[in-house]
Amino acid sequence: MSLFKNLFNANKSEKEAPKSLPWKSLTSTSQLDEISELSKTKTVVIFKHSTRCGISRMVLKQFERDFDLKEGNIELYYLDLLSYRSVSDEIAIRFQVLHQSPQLLVIKNGVCVTHGSHYEILEMSLK
Repeated sequence: MSLFKNLFNANKSEKEAPKSLPWKSLTSTSQLDEISELSKTKTVVIFKHSTRCGISRMVLKQFERDFDLKEGNIELYYLDLLSYRSVSDEIAIRFQVLHQSPQLLVIKNGVCVTHGSHYEILEMSLK
C-alpha cells in the first residue's frame, strides 16, 4: 500500500510549494498586486504547476535541478493551479498571457516580459 501512497503523493499536501528552491506559494489574487510592485525592484518568476500532470511534474523537477540562484535577484512563486484556478485565471488577465500548464512567467516592472510552457520552460534563460 505504501508504494501507491508514494506514487500518488497521498501522504503529501499538493498545495505546498516544492522545497528544493525558495518558492513562495501563490494562493490569492491579492498577491498579484504584491508581485507587480516587487517586480519593480526584482525579477519575479511564477511557475504554474498542474499537480496531476506528469509533464508538469517532470518540467518542475528539471527546472529546480537546473536553476542557479546566483543568476541574479529573482523571487520565485509557485502556483498549484488546480487548487487555485481563480489565481491562474487572474494571472492570464493581468499579464495578458494565455493560460497553459506547466507555464513559467517572468515579470519585470509589472509586466510579463517572457513566458513559456511545457518543455519551453527548460530552454528559457532567466538572465
